[in-house]
Amino acid sequence: MHANTSNEKPRRILVIDDNPTIHEDIRKILCAVEPAADLLDAEAKLFGLGSTVEPGHDGPGFRVDSAYQGQEGLAMVEKAAAEGDPYVLAFVDVRMPPGWDGIETTRNLWAVCPELQVVICTAFSDHSWESIVRTLGHSDRFVILKKPFDNIEVIQMAHALSQKWTMTKQAGMKLADLNRMVAEQTAKIMASNEQLQAEVQRRERTEMELRGSEHRFELAFKSSAIPMAMMHASSRTYIEVNESFTRLTGRSREEIIGQTSKEMGLLVRPEDCDDGMAALRVHGRVRDFALRIQPKTGEPRETLISLEPVVLVEETCVLVAMLDVTEQRKLEAQLRQSQKMDAIGQLAAGVAHDFNNLLTIIHGHASLQMARPDQDERLAHSLTQIKVASDRATKLTRQLLAFSRKQIMQLKPLCMNDSIERSHGLLKRLIGETINLVCDFAPGLPMVFADDSSIDQVLLNLVVNARDAMPDGGSLRVNTTVVNVTTADLSRHPEARPGSFVRLSVTDNGCGMDTTVRTRIFEPFYTTKPQGKGTGLGLSTVYGIVKQHGGWVEVESAVGQGSTFHVFLAATEMSAEAKTDTTFFTQDATTKHAETILVVEDEEVLREFVTAVLVDQGYTVLEAGDGLEALQVARESVAKIDLLLTDMVMPNGISGKMLATQIVAQRPGMKVLFMSGYSPELVDNSRNFTVGVNFLPKPFDVARLLKTVRNCIEAEVPEIKPAQMAGVG
Repeated sequence: MHANTSNEKPRRILVIDDNPTIHEDIRKILCAVEPAADLLDAEAKLFGLGSTVEPGHDGPGFRVDSAYQGQEGLAMVEKAAAEGDPYVLAFVDVRMPPGWDGIETTRNLWAVCPELQVVICTAFSDHSWESIVRTLGHSDRFVILKKPFDNIEVIQMAHALSQKWTMTKQAGMKLADLNRMVAEQTAKIMASNEQLQAEVQRRERTEMELRGSEHRFELAFKSSAIPMAMMHASSRTYIEVNESFTRLTGRSREEIIGQTSKEMGLLVRPEDCDDGMAALRVHGRVRDFALRIQPKTGEPRETLISLEPVVLVEETCVLVAMLDVTEQRKLEAQLRQSQKMDAIGQLAAGVAHDFNNLLTIIHGHASLQMARPDQDERLAHSLTQIKVASDRATKLTRQLLAFSRKQIMQLKPLCMNDSIERSHGLLKRLIGETINLVCDFAPGLPMVFADDSSIDQVLLNLVVNARDAMPDGGSLRVNTTVVNVTTADLSRHPEARPGSFVRLSVTDNGCGMDTTVRTRIFEPFYTTKPQGKGTGLGLSTVYGIVKQHGGWVEVESAVGQGSTFHVFLAATEMSAEAKTDTTFFTQDATTKHAETILVVEDEEVLREFVTAVLVDQGYTVLEAGDGLEALQVARESVAKIDLLLTDMVMPNGISGKMLATQIVAQRPGMKVLFMSGYSPELVDNSRNFTVGVNFLPKPFDVARLLKTVRNCIEAEVPEIKPAQMAGVG
């Protein structure tokens, strides 16, 4: 089921129409439950929108109220605004006798609530577009909707206009913040300008006052922490700069004085100087003009400049003040990238989860048909190809689930050095003889709490990526070390946190990457390799696995200078676990069984497949499409139910874990086998799951299904008691 984490109330919509049927129609359209809420919510986050679903309210993100005359609607709008819970959108009918018509109602509504979005509904030609514009003026706050209207039109308008209302509100708040920042910078510059003008006036009176003025100006100008400069308005040559300005530009005072910005190559885009001076001529002053400068060494810096005209010794000059916002912009970009990756991850997880159900059906039925004796050779070949294709698709979904941090993992304490040493021979064969592999391990490396096979996958993918970056050979270095992250280090990555971490670094001296490629390398299916040379899931899988382990990845790279990937995983004081016996019960294909199994799966075709396989083995199977139906089946069944086989994520408010809690309370001693395409820890963090015994990951084939069922029925595992599952689900 979908869970909205937003703290905001659903947005309010007012329907003003004298026809009650219209109210009911719009309410049904906007208050219907959306069947794919998780995917819609992920899509909304991907494009920077808010959540569209709010459980427990009238509908997915809306509260719909009704008024039957314009005067009544106006009163409701006034009351909502006074209560601080305003309406964002109103559907207004054109004809509402005997009171105001829709046009006059809209005009009165805007007098009270100017930002209200309006959909004018009409089935007639009472008003032409020109007459409406004459009354309401040219405005982007209303649209016309012809009756009878289409459901999709209403939904699209409701979402689009309510989102537009929200963005307008947010833009207003952002504008207020920007105005405050402008006011602060203006005050600083105006203070400096007033001081400069005072100094010039005093210098004109007496030579002594002039020398005093120059001294005070010099102190204020040069000691300012804000990078400042003075230049001739006509020639645009610099006549004075302070120390902060020289540090920002990476040039000495002597290199700057007498030069223009273009002559020094200070600007990334030289034409920006012309644009700034043109704005100064038009507006008289310039505030927070975005400008990229190129220091003498290092990367370009993002700045906001303010230009103020001043008169010095009867000559017009320009006072330049710069604010370096490079780090702020980097943090904003990192935050946007992190949010984007999270949204893509949720979307990928939803696709992979549904795809796993389909793959289970395809793979399972292909296996059933292949097991038939006297199979036609051509048909057998086709079935084999179907099975091979489904196996490849299974790997693809596993990579998608890894990226979205929803793949199945078995976490335990492990040593990163041991994992690398174990894979050393494979890595050597993988990179070939033209690449020199060097491993450098930190002694006494602490353990990390991780999934062994997932860490192997991270190392393998990073090494393959490094190999592909060195087609002509080179050097590949893999090293581990312990890093203590402090609060001072948090600015380098938005996901970093203080503490002790084990860092795995993979460094190559290959082709490297530019900034554009670096910002996209962890996106699924993004690749710079030629067609057919890569899936674009290697690094996205690394990203997802590391994120699911609670770590993060940092990248250092430049074109022609190679790349280094740093993987950070939290260190733990736990010791390595002793190896346990993982031998499961061996299934005899000729054995028929008499146990009763309750199968609960909302995907009907998958449920039919599982039922058919179990019935073929002699089991008595009871079926249910969701938790509610399963509870009813369990209550009505007089026979003993030996095993509950249930999906973990199901509709209608009852998850697999909640279902097991209630049925086990009624039937103590019943075994429970969960199945899911997600890692079980994502649905329940109790970690009382063992793959192959009481957890069956999707997709699965016939053999794995039957083997796991027997393992669960016959394995000596602790009973799942109701108290262990209370409140979980």
